[in-house]
Amino acid sequence: MSDAEGEDVMEETEAEDTEEPATGGEEGEEQVGEEEGEEEQQEEEQEPEEEEEKVPEVALTDEMMPECLSLLCKTGDGLAHAYVKLDIKERELTNISLLKTFIHLRYVDVSKNNLKDISPLSALTHMLTLKADENMLTSAKLEEMPFLQVASFNSNKITSTEGVNHPMLEHLSMNNNEITKGANMIKQLEGLEQLTGMTTCHLRENQLTQLDDVKEVKKLAVIPLLRALVLSENPAAEEDDYRVEVLIALRKLERLDKEEYTEDERNDAEEMAEARKLEEARDGGE
Repeated sequence: MSDAEGEDVMEETEAEDTEEPATGGEEGEEQVGEEEGEEEQQEEEQEPEEEEEKVPEVALTDEMMPECLSLLCKTGDGLAHAYVKLDIKERELTNISLLKTFIHLRYVDVSKNNLKDISPLSALTHMLTLKADENMLTSAKLEEMPFLQVASFNSNKITSTEGVNHPMLEHLSMNNNEITKGANMIKQLEGLEQLTGMTTCHLRENQLTQLDDVKEVKKLAVIPLLRALVLSENPAAEEDDYRVEVLIALRKLERLDKEEYTEDERNDAEEMAEARKLEEARDGGE
């Protein structure tokens, strides 16, 4: 029975109880009203406790692995064969330590679990793609993965890009996390200097709130091949001159929020950047 159905049944039961003749007149009605109020208050107090209920520990086991592995390929040295694709999504897993021994995996999907820690994946040095969407991660940190090209960490609780330092990474997606320059949410775009091969970065549905926060993306300028950036559904995307401000910070960007920059926008960005340089030079001379 759902919570909503349970509440309906409770309300019907209470209604039936109150239809019975009260033996104490108005005092009886007041007592019933007080009891109902106390019950509602108790229900409200119990709700947060239910929300904070600890997630049961569920570890990945050897018995689960056969049905999750596929794509038999030669190993890196060419001397043997191993399964290189793993799909363990939607299993309520909290522990994937077992994967440390599956070093030949290249395509890994651990989405829609209850994972707070994906550090065991650091042992998978041949990994090419990783999907870790819809977990309980607060960090995407892994050891440097030499061949990782695509990584997706959408819909987690990640607050920083720290630890995303993979030299061959081309596509990074961190939509719907808690990224912002301020407290509580991603706090900073740090540690991205080594992502020299990244061409696409998705940061949709985070909490960048002002153009000052949009200027935080200037840290992405160290990525020479970055051509497409997604910041839509952040509050800052509603600000005036949003697109131009991002282009001033990232002059080589070709597409923002899936829309290509126009020649007019590039001219506006050029003029605004030049005007700011002149103003800074004038202020410095004074």
